Amino acid sequence: MHVLFVCTGNICRSPTAERLALAFAGEALIPDFRASSAGTRAVVGHPIEPTAADVLEGLGGDPTEFRARLFTKSIAAEADLILTMTERHRDQVLTLAPAQFKRTFTLREAARLARAADARGVSDLAAARPLHRTTDIEDVVDPIGKDSNTFHAVGNEIATLLKPLILRMTTR
Repeated sequence: MHVLFVCTGNICRSPTAERLALAFAGEALIPDFRASSAGTRAVVGHPIEPTAADVLEGLGGDPTEFRARLFTKSIAAEADLILTMTERHRDQVLTLAPAQFKRTFTLREAARLARAADARGVSDLAAARPLHRTTDIEDVVDPIGKDSNTFHAVGNEIATLLKPLILRMTTR
């Protein structure tokens, strides 16, 4: 399974999710798991923002050798599951790659649907979407420009949402 994470600059939220997903999959000995990330307005070539890197390391992820990249239709086509940090990112992904609708969710949405429908795969998430709608905003806030407490809160939120989702989507 290849999971793609998408945010704006690809230097805070999406690389945190990418590297945590890899760490969680490694801990669980999940074979053939890949994770990557991209930004809708990426700071191309930049490493993870320093405070986000510190938070990531504290959560068990590895920020080394990361470089931001711009989201493209071809990057979307490579992914089995696309998890965005906000509803706006999801809309931007689908504007550029509408064929990926059944594979594209916000991270919060995917975690909610997986729990509600006991989803065990991407097709289960897609099938659950019309059955488990919500009016709640399902965004992970952008910590850029905020204090370290915000970075820690965002990192913890990503980890809390992501770990059970990765385990659920990759084990039967």
